[in-house]
Amino acid sequence: MKKTYKIEVDCANCANLMEAAAKKTAGVQTAVVNFMTQKMIVEFAQGHEPGTVMKGVLAACKRVEPDCEIFL
Repeated sequence: MKKTYKIEVDCANCANLMEAAAKKTAGVQTAVVNFMTQKMIVEFAQGHEPGTVMKGVLAACKRVEPDCEIFL
C-alpha cells in the first residue's frame, strides 16, 4: 500500500535526511520525500499497519530534523 503525506521541512538537505531515515524504519518498503512539493510518499511492507509504521517514521525523522512535521 502506498500513501502520500503532507510534510513541513525547512531545507532540501533535511528532506534527504528524512527520506533516508524513513527508508530505514521497520514496515517501510520505500519512501520518497519531495522538498519542493512538501510531500512524502511511503510504500508500506505487506502486513504492516500504516498508522503504526508512520509513528515510527515520524520519530525517526524527528531525530534527524527536530522541527519537521508529517501530517498524518
